[in-house]
Amino acid sequence: MIRHAGLVARRVGGLWRGVLIEGASGAGKSDLALRALEAGFRLVADDRVVTFVSDGRLYGRAPDPLKGRMEVRGFGIVTEPALPLAEITLLVRCVDDPSRIERLPPTRTERLLGLDLPAFELWPLEPAAPAKIARMLEHLGVAP
Repeated sequence: MIRHAGLVARRVGGLWRGVLIEGASGAGKSDLALRALEAGFRLVADDRVVTFVSDGRLYGRAPDPLKGRMEVRGFGIVTEPALPLAEITLLVRCVDDPSRIERLPPTRTERLLGLDLPAFELWPLEPAAPAKIARMLEHLGVAP
């Protein structure tokens, strides 16, 4: 299944752990992904993510025409080193109004292709957004 989303990953315990970034068109998904790359994540896919299940785990990759390409709004499409795929371990949904985000939300899950993923809402333009994603991975037991 192809999702309108971005996918970035971080190497944890020898494996790439992916964060699927979803939101409306223009919500800041690519901007958040770009800042996550600056914070040590790696690009897997920008704008479209092919998702699939293998051995009971959810994975994502870029569609062939978009591999290694990323939109930098205000500049254009750039070439970016990208991983061929990553296991998706977290879903972040971009919201356009930071006041909608609960201060202490309960951990929610969303079902993708029959598998439940931890899911959080995040204002993607917040300077700390990439650090928050890293902490989400750490405190969900995905990172050491």
